[in-house]
Amino acid sequence: MSSLLLFLLFLILTSASTLEFRYHNNTEIEQYLLQVNASNPDIAHLYSIGQSVRGQQLWVLALGLSPRHHTVGIPEFKYVANMHGNEVLGRVLLVQLIDDMVRGYRKNETQFLQLLNSTRIHILPTMNPDGFDKADTDCQYSNGRYNFNGVDLNRNFPDAFVGLQQQQGLNEEQREAEVRAVMDWLRTESFVLSANLHGGALVASYPYDNSNRGSELVGGASVSPDDDVFVHLAKVYSYNHASMRQGNSCADTGTFLDGITNGYEWYPLVGGMQDYNYVWAQCLELTLELSCCKFPPVAQLPDMWTENRKALLAYIQQVHLGVKGRVFDASGVPVQNAVVEVKGRSNMCPFRTDRHGEYYRLLLPGNYTFTVSYPGHKVLTEILNVPYGPDKFSALKHDFLLQRLAPGGSPVNPTSTCDKNLMLDGGGTTTRPAWTVAVGLGLLATVRVLIA
Repeated sequence: MSSLLLFLLFLILTSASTLEFRYHNNTEIEQYLLQVNASNPDIAHLYSIGQSVRGQQLWVLALGLSPRHHTVGIPEFKYVANMHGNEVLGRVLLVQLIDDMVRGYRKNETQFLQLLNSTRIHILPTMNPDGFDKADTDCQYSNGRYNFNGVDLNRNFPDAFVGLQQQQGLNEEQREAEVRAVMDWLRTESFVLSANLHGGALVASYPYDNSNRGSELVGGASVSPDDDVFVHLAKVYSYNHASMRQGNSCADTGTFLDGITNGYEWYPLVGGMQDYNYVWAQCLELTLELSCCKFPPVAQLPDMWTENRKALLAYIQQVHLGVKGRVFDASGVPVQNAVVEVKGRSNMCPFRTDRHGEYYRLLLPGNYTFTVSYPGHKVLTEILNVPYGPDKFSALKHDFLLQRLAPGGSPVNPTSTCDKNLMLDGGGTTTRPAWTVAVGLGLLATVRVLIA
């Protein structure tokens, strides 16, 4: 190997140590992700979930012991930032988080070893790169919120409260490219927990964002069946943040008790991403508003990273709440689309097993009655005592073994108002219409940039 190539490799391997606190443009973020991918093939995998309207790649970096593929028993987590192109702090935080996790893992720091050994973490630094290109630096009213077509991406997802069956009949090609990319992404990975990073307030918001003024509307809030879990998740972020829990940091957004809010109670939102994640992809997602100013001054970025770092890491760890396992048929074969329901939690779309026969249910500690149903088999009911899993980096593991129905037996089918075909295949299928970056390609691309 030539001395020049060795020098270039050294630059690649040490580049993370010089990551600056500033607003990197889309090309710079792409090159940084390529560097991390090339330098850490054992724990990093860079792939694109699609393209923006203007053809920019929507890059995702996956981190974990098996970054390229799903591993049974390892939950999938994601962070998404910059959905609104002018809300930019999330881009900075997620790039710094990548740097922090990779560096900590390489130094054998216990927290990062435990996190990456037990979780597959997907990071999308910008969902709206076209909007970012148009953004200016005004705190509240800058350009760039919308995508290149002038559409608010957080109003463009199917909405469960605007005629559930009607929404399912809409052609996906009518939705924006960035939204279609995320919808496809949710079908190909069994995400368990997620957060969507925004700016313009300081609060952790949770579903529902919308309501049809039915039984879910309670005291001005649109309450989901997993409201207790959502409140807990929001408080985990708020209380681990330097000041969010105070609830009154931004002068023009009012006061939020404990720094959290039900989305609908704050303001109704049609077509939002967090409700879509929860209803159709059985992924619990929060919307994290992380700065009063949508485009904070560069000088404030180091302090804002410090304020959010602990909360970002603590929130990932919550993916280990509750119960996980597989459902097996009478022959001992794991089955897809078995319905796994928890008494007292009537989800619009019942939670189903993925193509590996896996299920994940985020639950607070306590006793829960589970009902499992699958065609041709008896309905199985079991009571589980669920401990607190995040401290051990693992939810309770429990498999369900079904028994075949006797001839002439009557199966009990779960009541559902949603089309299961809209739900995920899950488990890291290989049908994603996207392309990945091999180590060699990432290395060559980075070398070309360094040489140039």
